[in-house]
Amino acid sequence: MMRRMRSRSRTICLSLAFITVFLYLLLALVSLPIHHQPCDPPLPPRTHVLRDLARADHASVGPSGPTDPAHRDSSSGVRRHGTDRAESVASGLSKLEALFDHPLYNMPSPPIPEEDWLLKVKPKIKASEKSSQMWVSASKEGYEDVRWNSSSTSHPPWLRFHLGISRWQLYPRRDPNMDPLTEQLATQRIVSAVQKSGGTQLKLVMSFPNYGQAMFKPMKQERDEETNYNLYYFSDFERHNAEIAAFHLDRILGYRRIPPAVGRLVDVVEEIKRVTTDRKVARTFFTSPVGNVCFYGQCSYYCSTEHAVCGRPRKLEASLAVMLPDLSLASRRSWRSPWRRSYSRSKLAKWESEPDYCSTVKKTPPYDKGTRLVDFIDLVVLDFLMSNMDRHHYETFEKFGNNTFLLHLDNGRAFGRHSKDEPSILAPLEQCCRIRRTTWLRLRLLSLPQFRLSDVMRASLSHDPLHSVAPLLSEPHLAALDRRLKTVLETVSRCEKRDDDVIFDDMASLKDTVTPAG
Repeated sequence: MMRRMRSRSRTICLSLAFITVFLYLLLALVSLPIHHQPCDPPLPPRTHVLRDLARADHASVGPSGPTDPAHRDSSSGVRRHGTDRAESVASGLSKLEALFDHPLYNMPSPPIPEEDWLLKVKPKIKASEKSSQMWVSASKEGYEDVRWNSSSTSHPPWLRFHLGISRWQLYPRRDPNMDPLTEQLATQRIVSAVQKSGGTQLKLVMSFPNYGQAMFKPMKQERDEETNYNLYYFSDFERHNAEIAAFHLDRILGYRRIPPAVGRLVDVVEEIKRVTTDRKVARTFFTSPVGNVCFYGQCSYYCSTEHAVCGRPRKLEASLAVMLPDLSLASRRSWRSPWRRSYSRSKLAKWESEPDYCSTVKKTPPYDKGTRLVDFIDLVVLDFLMSNMDRHHYETFEKFGNNTFLLHLDNGRAFGRHSKDEPSILAPLEQCCRIRRTTWLRLRLLSLPQFRLSDVMRASLSHDPLHSVAPLLSEPHLAALDRRLKTVLETVSRCEKRDDDVIFDDMASLKDTVTPAG
């Protein structure tokens, strides 16, 4: 009996062992083709598509680019996204053209009196005197041997820009000089690069062979990144694309108070390191662990190896804004903003705690007469649309006294957040309830579908050279412009229900030019 049971157990064990070996071999055969089948990784998040595009332009990859399946799938998604964007840009370009053809952007203006030009050219001289009166360069190394006279045709674009500044604007509505000026900013050879004195962050003054100069601000932040919510406004980065976008927005609003700015890919070695004579800049160059050329200069914020500006490996995105006339030729006055923030982590400014603060401002020169208050409100509208909290001062040309436009300079901290609006920027409009009619009408015009602000802004920015790398403003930033514009119009509507004297009538004949939006 025992012998029979042992024999049966041995048979069962052998059967189980055979079944186990068979199943193992079967599993191995089935799984063999699976190991050789490539996996499809998930697509990268949509918010990083633009960043990948920007990096791909600078990264050290082969001429044919990456070929793995992940990149092929990603490229397909980018192409679809790019097609949609191209269609949006094309539609926006027609809207932009229609906007600038609108009567609100083509109002008749009287001839500019001689005293309203910022700079003057010497009067024509006799041919025999021309050689002694002609400006001749000192032919410094790298600079052109140029000869200028009283004729504008002999002047480079930057000089024509300077000579076109008047009491009420930096450049005319339809400026034939704008295209050659921006083209030279984007393409002309750089012969000198020195650090700009003053300010809190790194910026350089670039010089060109024709003696023109531009303010250089480097790329510090990816386009789709938002400012850290834990940072105070005075600790934020200055963004190169914000300077460019601010110029376009200022022009779309009909202000023309920001110097022309363009984007440019700069070779950190050839166009900065090898041409600089500034030791503060030259001694801060280094090569990063991945082979990118970096530098950081000297400044109050973010000038260290931890916050260095780096090429990819040598190419660096930057904004270049044409410089205003030298202070020795056209001095400027700096005005403290009445709605300046406290620049403190714990204290509030007066306007934040006194609801009737504007009454005091209205009694204080230069806001007690003329157009200074509504000029300032124009600046407030611009700052709110682009979410710029860093407007502590503004400037004017001293020659024109108090009766002139405000210069809208230093906009690098704009366009930091698109997901949140900052209502405190609109405090001057809410407290004073005053806005000029032409500004109000243009804002209403830009709220209409056929002139939608986001569409014309997208189209305008598409003309910039850096658009070929990646759009200068992400779609969420463009959508934020429309949302904020609606807030401005609603604020004016509330003011009109509360006060009678809200609209400053600077052009009575345009009262019925635009059909009210909404």
